[in-house]
Amino acid sequence: MHSRNPRRTRLATLVLLTVAGAAVLELGRPTAKLAQAPSSAEVAALQRNFQNPPHDSKIMVRWWWFGPAVTSQELEKEMHEMKDAGIGGFEVQPVYPLTLDEPSNGLVNLRYLSPEFLKAVSDVAHTAQELGLRMDMTMGSGWPFGGPHITPELAAERLTCIRIPLPESAQKISGPALKEGQRFLAAFVAAGDAGKFQSDSARPIAPNSDGDFVLPSSPSGPRILLFFISDLTGQQVKRATVGAEGNVLDHYSRDAIEKHMDIVGAPLEQAGGGKIRAMFCDSLEVYGSDWAANFRSEFKRRRGYDIAPYLPALFDTGGAQCAAIRHDWAQTLSELLNDNFLKPFKDWCHQHHVLARVQAYGTPPAELSSYRFVDLPEGEQGDEAGHWNHFTASRWASSASHAYGVPVTSAEAFTWLHSLSFRATPLDFKAYADQYFLEGINQIVAHGWPYSPPGIPEPGWHFYAATALNAHNPWWFAMPDLELYLQRASFMLRQGRPVTDVAVYLPTHDALAALTPGHTNLWDSIWKQLGPNILPSLLEAGYGIDFIDDEILAHNAHVESDKLAIADQEFPIVVLPGIERTTPETLSKLAEFAKRGGILVATRRLPSLAPGFQQDSQTAEVVRLVDELFKQSSAPGHFIQTEDQSLEDELARLHVPDVQFSPRSQDIGFIHRHMDVAEIYFIANTSNHRVETTATFRVHGKHAEWWNLITGEVTPASSFVAPNGETPLRLDLEPYGSRLLVFDDRVPPPALLVDMETPAPMDISKGWQVSFEGRNKNAAIDAPQSWTAIEGMKFFSGRAIYQKKIQLDAGFVQKGVDAVLNFGEPTPLPVAPKGHFQAALDGPVREAAEVFVNGRRSGTVWHPPYELDVTAFLHTGENELRIVVGNTAVNEMAGGPLPDRKQLTAKYGERFVDQGNNLVEALPSGLLGPIRLIPRIQVPAIKVGQ
Repeated sequence: MHSRNPRRTRLATLVLLTVAGAAVLELGRPTAKLAQAPSSAEVAALQRNFQNPPHDSKIMVRWWWFGPAVTSQELEKEMHEMKDAGIGGFEVQPVYPLTLDEPSNGLVNLRYLSPEFLKAVSDVAHTAQELGLRMDMTMGSGWPFGGPHITPELAAERLTCIRIPLPESAQKISGPALKEGQRFLAAFVAAGDAGKFQSDSARPIAPNSDGDFVLPSSPSGPRILLFFISDLTGQQVKRATVGAEGNVLDHYSRDAIEKHMDIVGAPLEQAGGGKIRAMFCDSLEVYGSDWAANFRSEFKRRRGYDIAPYLPALFDTGGAQCAAIRHDWAQTLSELLNDNFLKPFKDWCHQHHVLARVQAYGTPPAELSSYRFVDLPEGEQGDEAGHWNHFTASRWASSASHAYGVPVTSAEAFTWLHSLSFRATPLDFKAYADQYFLEGINQIVAHGWPYSPPGIPEPGWHFYAATALNAHNPWWFAMPDLELYLQRASFMLRQGRPVTDVAVYLPTHDALAALTPGHTNLWDSIWKQLGPNILPSLLEAGYGIDFIDDEILAHNAHVESDKLAIADQEFPIVVLPGIERTTPETLSKLAEFAKRGGILVATRRLPSLAPGFQQDSQTAEVVRLVDELFKQSSAPGHFIQTEDQSLEDELARLHVPDVQFSPRSQDIGFIHRHMDVAEIYFIANTSNHRVETTATFRVHGKHAEWWNLITGEVTPASSFVAPNGETPLRLDLEPYGSRLLVFDDRVPPPALLVDMETPAPMDISKGWQVSFEGRNKNAAIDAPQSWTAIEGMKFFSGRAIYQKKIQLDAGFVQKGVDAVLNFGEPTPLPVAPKGHFQAALDGPVREAAEVFVNGRRSGTVWHPPYELDVTAFLHTGENELRIVVGNTAVNEMAGGPLPDRKQLTAKYGERFVDQGNNLVEALPSGLLGPIRLIPRIQVPAIKVGQ
């Protein structure tokens, strides 16, 4: 390029391809038709659906009904607001009250399941159907399932060990008095004290008729009486609405869930009138639940021995025998959850013609394969700080969906995003959603939409632990564009089948053996067993990963050539991450896979135990198989033992990664979907800084296209075929940037050399007139600044209108040139190592801008690279720019008093605690960066049918 004069630039180059701010060279002819391949019609149909995705890929929201003090009029209004914003549906979740009853102001808390409440459900179901909105219903209020109908015999139980130190000369002692709801199970005398005892020294003792225990003689040393009882956890339904208060039900008891479905589920389903899509079971947060009334008999039936003599081992963390018994106890809990809660719930849903949507992880100890009892698997972000490449509940759920052939996996998204309600920005939502997409999620359920009645001071009601995603956000005009981005990504990530190289066999049995009474979160225990490094290193090396377990291997997997086939996936690699316990059946199947050419890798150690107590013969078989596979095998397959840090090098030697980034970065992730006519890659930069790299894709014989998730436009990508047949591509990813790359058989147009003059960029930062909606306030701005610096506007939350006229010559509107309105560069902010996720970026637009050029809407700006193509709206001569900017609602919150909950707490008890009040402060708002109009050589779009 050579500058001919200060104002004009001659571009004599190949057509310049701009990829959301990244410039690479590409050949292209604007008027040329693409060569037609046999698959072109199918790709064209895919492109049409991409640009205008089907309704069922729209996001949903969790709709909180507080109290529920709801009215039909406001409910209908909010449903219309959802539809107008592009939202495709909602899940009704009645929660704690936010007001006392004030009938004169239309505020009355409708008692849960009352006729008035059920009428509200019925009205909403009818209106949702009219508006084309999907409707799900939480089968309960708050979480976990429970309520006033759950009597003590149906409530969650726990195993308790009361430790009573024994005086040295004691010969008899009275046991502790039992309280209501407690049952005596067994008693033992053991060597030790209240802090630690030796379970192998425990000797059972029984009470006399008077309830006293005669103590056996024993060697000298401290002794302790271990008194085992079953007890109620005492957990009450969290965040319950008025009338839904009560015990959490026993998730191991079929009687408990059946009563709940009869008392709660049936009236809700009837009120829905056949219009409810799914019943939802929220988080399994039944804290401390680790026993049941029939646990002892169920344990003996399933494990083959009586648990009672071994109860001390559950509380003793030392020794292999203790771990084996804990495994059997925890395994029985998992099976009871499956058989007596999840399966009856799914069966009930099907009998009532609704789907079962469940978050199957947490406490009780749900296994990965527990999702076989679920129609719509759901996850959430396991790490609140947004560590997408670690062990997350969303990847857990999507792995199960893939294994069971379920095409859609949802996530409870945006919980705790940016900590403070109404603090989250459109960029926050996009950046966090991209992480969900990288974890295999393709249905966003936003957490969530707070119902808010009229007359409540702005920004209205909000949920204590979540974002507030509703029309009370001043930036809401950008929501349709944000939603369309999420919708397009969700749609494309449902196409074809997932391409995943590595099946990670979860250390489920080791995790079960590590559980202890009161701490039965299996998902969390698996995370600890996996360690912090193995999953991020596999993903950074360019391998897609999914999780598997014994049940999936036994019933959903078979060996096909040198691949492990599960549903419609084919895994060339299986990794055993530090596995100590596994079953002979699993090892036999993996041996078949490896002997037929598959890659089987064990890290850290080789399996050496069969799971469970008294499994000597099974353990011997495990040892024999491991010895045969890893130490003596001469089969053509690959049997590797390595350390976590060496795993990726070993794999790269044997199997080419799906995508190789050079230089590599843990900040970049991808998801790959395969179709017969296309290879689809979603790629995201999860960091707050620009990343430049070259990506080499394991794709042969296809041409690459960028499918813009924001605009829907499709353009050729700059790529060439390497000598080995792979496809390298330069990537220049802005902070929190994402791309959709599609490889197909459409041939790009031939080269065209462009030689034209374009104007220099025009700085239009000065001379703006600004007014504020709802305020009699105007200001002239000659330099970009926050409107909080304007007198009287520090606490303004709303929309400001920036207006200016500019003169353009023919250079900006000539054929082949795009005019881009650019608002400046963002500044990275420090990223907190812990805490809730937020986009750590100070952007030049705070927080969204809606651009109008000559009276016509051009689009919105709310994410890097903070620019907008306005070519189609400009003309030679005078042009009028009007930019509407919306900030967050936090500034208005900072200018007023915080909510006073004293009266509410006095009447209803403390059902929640406001979070983040210390974060309420006025934030920079408006247009903060230099504003320029930048000319760029136009890239020919690929239109449908080309």
